[in-house]
Parts: sequence; structure tokens; C-alpha cells
Amino acid sequence: MQGKTNRRNVTIAMMVATFLAAIEVTIVSTAMPRIVSDLGGIKLISWVFAVYLLTTSVTTPIYGKLSDLFGRKIIFAIGTILFLVGSMLCGLSQSMQQLIWFRAIQGIGAGAVLPATFTIIGDIYSFEERAKIQGFFSSIWGIAGIVGPLVGGFFVDQISWHWIFYINVPFGVIALIMVWINLDEKFEKKKNHIDYAGAAAFTIATTSLLYALLTGGQQFAWSSSFILGLFALVVIFGALFVWIEAKSPEPMLPLSLFKIRIISISNIASFLVSALLIAINAYIPMWVQGVYGEGATNSGLIMAPMSIGWPLGAVLSGRLLLRLGARTTSLLGTIILLLSSVWLAFISPSMPHVMIVIIMFVSGLGFGLATTVFTVVVQSAVDWNLRGAATASNSFVRTLGQTFGIAVFGTIFNSSMAKFMSAHIHGNAGSQSQDMNQLLNPENVQHMPKALLELMRTGLASSLQTIFYGLIFIAIAALLVVLFLARQGKQEETAHAK
Repeated sequence: MQGKTNRRNVTIAMMVATFLAAIEVTIVSTAMPRIVSDLGGIKLISWVFAVYLLTTSVTTPIYGKLSDLFGRKIIFAIGTILFLVGSMLCGLSQSMQQLIWFRAIQGIGAGAVLPATFTIIGDIYSFEERAKIQGFFSSIWGIAGIVGPLVGGFFVDQISWHWIFYINVPFGVIALIMVWINLDEKFEKKKNHIDYAGAAAFTIATTSLLYALLTGGQQFAWSSSFILGLFALVVIFGALFVWIEAKSPEPMLPLSLFKIRIISISNIASFLVSALLIAINAYIPMWVQGVYGEGATNSGLIMAPMSIGWPLGAVLSGRLLLRLGARTTSLLGTIILLLSSVWLAFISPSMPHVMIVIIMFVSGLGFGLATTVFTVVVQSAVDWNLRGAATASNSFVRTLGQTFGIAVFGTIFNSSMAKFMSAHIHGNAGSQSQDMNQLLNPENVQHMPKALLELMRTGLASSLQTIFYGLIFIAIAALLVVLFLARQGKQEETAHAK
């Protein structure tokens, strides 16, 4: 406990920082169709999400170790400054390529913000007080999920998409100043090993795989030496990463945790569910704005019910866990996700908007039920001394699931769109892509020939439906994994009872 620390002000600052980090995905996903319309490069849309998630996931465990070495305050400050610099640069982007690079910087900063926030709260509050405080922080995520799409839509429609990035700066600066002034940190430096080698190997392997997935079959043939070379890097550095993690005294991703079957299966399920989540966040706004021709604000309104269903599902999950156990609760969550995925696969341009609103709410309910169970199962599978590492592994795998999810679905989307345009739309690839970019701006579509507009909307709907069909298979895979998790959980409960 820090003697001179103003806990109230520090807590407010931590809530602001958490809100900024939580709102980032939803506010950007709502604005992405308009950003693509302005900057072009619809085929690069997946990279805008993937690179942010990748740099965040790689740097998070490193920042955690650095905060033990140098203190939470300085690491929080460095992360916040990088996040804000990245945000400013994103707002100044003049091309999709620039935006992708600047999102990488933003992600490097974000990797420090959340871990430092949770650690600072753990430092200044006693064990008994943390449950209440964490409840407040959990509500921040729910609020951000609702506010993010609406704020993003408002900025895009009324001001400019650039402001979804600029708005981070004043709030981030306020949070940084409040922490620097009000947190009196006294800490004992720990000589922790920092797994730089593991992080480097992981980054090379993952980036190579993402680049291969996102460019294979488009810029380069799958059989080309370049793509085959990338896959070779994936195998080499992936194997090197596993070897480093097995030898490291404090690995970036403790492989020993995955020997516990409940944790392994729960993390696999989290990976798959996270892939579903990022696909919905990235492509539903594109459907609403591109196929329906609605503005970004309406897109945000349609997305918001998912953020209402999620906390309701989380609360319900907590109660069902006590009454029915992890088996029934986790099955219920994944079944709901499967049903909502099937429903989503059958949407059409003529479907009333209210249907998607209901689907978003049902999806949120399923996510809330499922992800809560996975977290509890992982935390309950180990003793107190491993609980932090186990929870971190689950968070890491979730981010990884979103990263790979957006890469795979981006590949599917680009391939489907390219096939449609080459079959139905005459002209070179550049003009076809430009037409599709303009489709995502309600103001530009007013000047497009009606026949071309309808054809382009049909093509976009067809490409997006291909993704929605893919969600069904991911949801089925998640359900099968959860079935195995449930059986394993039941065996463990029986063993503990004996």
C-alpha cells in the first residue's frame, strides 16, 4: 500500500486508460468502411485489425516483466505515450499502408496499458477490496462496447473518421498526468528474466503466417517461392519459439500450463470463440454500411446490442456456474453462438435491420456465457501461485485467436470478392477495387450508376456471406471442443469429490 498515493485519482485514471483500450476495437471497426472508402485498399482491411492485435499480444508479457524491473508508473507512462503517438499518426494517415504501420505503433503502446493498469490496481488495493474494484473495471468494458460503435459512428458521419484516433489524446494525457502526480510508487526491483528471444521468434513466425495468409492467392500465387518461403519461416521460427519457451526460466507463454488438459481445452475454445468475435466486429459494420447503404451511426446502433447481451450473459454465467456447473453453462454459451452464427449466415440484403439487431444481442449473450466460463475454468485449474500466469495465457490466446481469425477471414473475403468482380465486373482490378471502396461511403454511392451500385452490393453481400458461412464451422469446432472440456471438467470434479 502506498502511503502518499491518492487512490481515488489513480483509480479514475486507470478507468480512463481501460476505457480507451476497451473502446479501440469497436470504435475502429465501425469507422473502417469509411476509412477504406477514403484511403482505398479494401483488401488491406484485415491488416488494420491484425497488426494491432499482433503487436499488443507480443508486447504484453514483456511489459509485465519490465514493470517488475522498473516500476509500474514508468511502464504505464511509456505505453500510454506510444499509444497516443500511434493514435495521432493513425489520424494523420494518408494511405492504408501508413495506417497499418501506425496501428502497429498503437498496439505496441496498448500492450503496456492494460497489464500496468491491472497491476497498479492490485498494488494499491488490498485483496478484500479488489473484488469490488474489479467489478467497476468490468463494467467499463461493457460501457465501452456500447459507446464505442456510437461514438465512432458519430465522428464518421458528423465530423471525420480521423477523430476516432485524435479523441484518444486528451483523455490519455489526462490519465497519464493523474497517475504520474498521484501514484507514489515504492517497489523492490526484481531481477526477472525477460523473454526477448521468445517474443522475437513468435513475432517472426506469426507475422510470416499472417502475411502469407493475407497475400497468398492475391498478390502472390500459393505455390510461389515467396509464399512457400514464408511458410518455411513459420515452421522454423515456430519450432524455435516452442524450444525457447521450454528452456526459458520465465517464458513469454508458459508451455507447462498447456499440460493441464482443462487449461489446454479451455484455451483452444477461447481461441475459436475469439475468432468469431473479431469477424463479427470487423464485417457486420461493412454489411450495414456497404450492403444496406446506412451511415456509420446506424452501423453503431446495430452493433450496440451485442455489448448489452455480453454483460447480461456474463452475469447469468456466474449464476449458472454455481447451479449447473461449468459443463452445462459452457455448452449453453457455445450453442447460442452456433445458433446465432447459423442465423447470421442466412441474412440477405432484403432482411429487416431489426433481425441483425437481434442476432447481435443473441451473439453477445453467447459470448458472455462462454468466455466467463473459460476464464473461471482456467483460474480454478491451478493454485494461487500459478493463477496469474494461467489467466495471462488465456488472455494471450484470445488475442491470438482474434489475430488469426481476422487473417483467415480476410483471406476468404479477398478471394471471394476477387472472384466475383472478375466474373461480373469488366475493367482492370484497380478500377474494380476503387468502385468497391466507394461503395462503403453513403455519399459516394449517390453518384454511382444504379446498375453498377446494385451489382457491387450484390458482390459485397456475397463475399461477406462467405465469411458468415465460415463462422458456422468455427462455432461447430468450438462446440466440439467445449464438449470435451465439459467431460474433462466433470472428471476433475469427481476426482476432487473423492
